[in-house]
Amino acid sequence: MKNFFFLEGGYLILAAIVLLITLFVGTRPFMSKGAAKRGLMWVSLVIAIMIGGHYTVTMNRMAEVKIAFEKDQTIICESRMVRKVAPYVLIQKSRGWVLEDDNFVSADYVRPFFAARCIVE
Repeated sequence: MKNFFFLEGGYLILAAIVLLITLFVGTRPFMSKGAAKRGLMWVSLVIAIMIGGHYTVTMNRMAEVKIAFEKDQTIICESRMVRKVAPYVLIQKSRGWVLEDDNFVSADYVRPFFAARCIVE
């Protein structure tokens, strides 16, 4: 559950803002009676499906990356340290990388790389 809030926290905040906007528009005098209730229901459904789908896809990709790492395949992770020189980092178990929880860690790098921001080469 910790991963859900960590990965989808920004989207949950945006969803709350969209729901507030839907509620505001749905309660205006020019809207039909019950528009707020119907609007909130449909917008909530769409947002829940989209956030749930994103979470599922991200968790599946993370599992795929972890399995590939254990098989010593090359993993490509985005580097947020120096974007202009090295926009990505190649990670491989045989190069001294270690997987701690969901983070790839190496003695050569100051910060860890989160598995959700990586793909298998």
